[in-house]
This record gives sequence, structure tokens and C-alpha cells, in this order.
Amino acid sequence: MWFKNLAVYRFTEAFELSPDELEQALQQHPFRPCGGHDEFSSGWTAPLGKASDALVQATHGFMMVCAKKEEKVIPASVINELLDERISEMEEREARKLPQKERARLKDELIFELLPRAFSFSRKTYAYIDKQGGWLVVDAASAKKAEDLLTLMRKCTGSLPVVPIGASLKPCVMMTDWLTNQSAPGDILIEDECELRSPQEEGGIIRCKRHDLAVPEIKNHLDSGKLVIKLALNWADRISFLLDENLAIKRLKFLDLVQDQAADVDAEGDVERFDADFAIMTAELAQLLPRLLELFSTEGSAT
Repeated sequence: MWFKNLAVYRFTEAFELSPDELEQALQQHPFRPCGGHDEFSSGWTAPLGKASDALVQATHGFMMVCAKKEEKVIPASVINELLDERISEMEEREARKLPQKERARLKDELIFELLPRAFSFSRKTYAYIDKQGGWLVVDAASAKKAEDLLTLMRKCTGSLPVVPIGASLKPCVMMTDWLTNQSAPGDILIEDECELRSPQEEGGIIRCKRHDLAVPEIKNHLDSGKLVIKLALNWADRISFLLDENLAIKRLKFLDLVQDQAADVDAEGDVERFDADFAIMTAELAQLLPRLLELFSTEGSAT
């Protein structure tokens, strides 16, 4: 189980629940498929899928959980077509123009009727808790998806004292300095992708991909005042990722040094393979995340 995106949160208080206690808490909201008229359903499912019923997979002090959400899908074109027919029929029958309030009511009734026949799709969101390091890490490409998981966990645990890792930091200032002066710390390599934004309201945005970021063209944009809001980085030849201005990590890749380590583990069966990959991934991130916090909270003094 290798995460591809990271929404990272720090605990402001120690997380006290043991794996068994967290398991018991999550059992309050197990995932159940949508009922006939449900628009969506969400709950916890086993991270290991069919290999285990446990809602918490604990390995080397880390706890993996998985939230699942199912949503009904009714194409807007279908709703609009049927709604237009109903409105026309009612207006003709009653010889009057329907007000907006009645149109909205008809739409709600129509959606309610269509829900039992609607298609549905589901998605899973994985996260893990690092009690010792004080991290909660969600494999989510959007803040909304991560917050949905946190909200569900709060329903089960009563509280979840976490804050986004970048809440009080300004990574764009640091990344801009790195790129302008080609002065990234020794364990950080700037790769070939960035996004620059003008600080002015509705200012321009420049996106570069597979591009040499040391060329004068990029420096001219930086000299004109644009800030780096996304930057592709490589940490210690072990992990590559795209870092944004909120310290969210996208397109996370564990490089050959890490993959070779995982391949060397002689794991028998899905459970052992999952645990081995989980242990290696979390061990790497347990080093990367404090390093990022160190880099972006020292106002340029870290090397």
C-alpha cells in the first residue's frame, strides 16, 4: 500500500487510543452500501480488503485505516429532461407559470424517485496515524477528500486535535528562494516542474513541466515578483513529489532505493506483503515529514 498523495496533519495533543481502542471506535460507523433512496453512504472498511475484517491495520507503531464512500449518480441531462417534461405538463394543466419554489420541489421529488435506479460508484481513502511522531497522514489529492475522512473519524473518536502541517508556514516564500538562487538544501533536489503565480489579485500563473527550471526565462518570471506555489522535488534520492504552497504533497513516488528495499523483503501472502510495504513506507515518511517541517519553519536557516 503505497500512498500517492499526502494531506499531512499534526496532532496538537497526543493520540492516546491503542489499535484495539481505535478499532472499537471505528466499529460505530462501518461502511454500509447505499439504501434505495440514499444519495451517499460512508463508513470504515478494512484496509486489507478481503484478506482481513479488521478496520485498523497496525504495524510497527503505525495504524492504517480506510474510509469508503459510495455515491449515487444521476446524470444532470436526465434530471433536466424529465424535469422540463413535468414542468411543462403541470403548467399546461394548471394554465399558469410555475414559480421557482415549485420547480425546486419538483426537482427534489424527481431525484428522490430516480435514486433507487441510479448508478453508484465508490472510492476508498486511506490514512495512517503515527502516534510517536504525532502525524496523521491521508492519501488524498484534495483537501475536501481528506477533511471527509477527518470528519468521519471525529464522529467515532469524539475529537481529533489535528492541524494541517502548513497552517502557520509560508512554503511559497522558501520555494521561491530555492528556485531563484538555486539554493535548495543538500538533501533536496529541484526537479523539472513548477507553478508560478503573481502575487497581485487575479495575477498570472505560469506552469512548467519537463522543463529546465534554471534557465533565464524562469528567473525573469521570479525577478518580476512571481512566487513558486508548486515545485517538483527529490528528497535524498529516496522520494520524489510535487509540493504545493500548503505543504500538500502530490504525485508521491518512492524511488529505486526504497523499492529495492521492499523487493528484498520475503513476504508470504497478501497480509505480509501489505505489512512490509506499510512498514517501509511509513519509515520513510517518518523521516521526510519532520524534515519538511524543519525546512519550512526555519525561515531559510536549514541546510
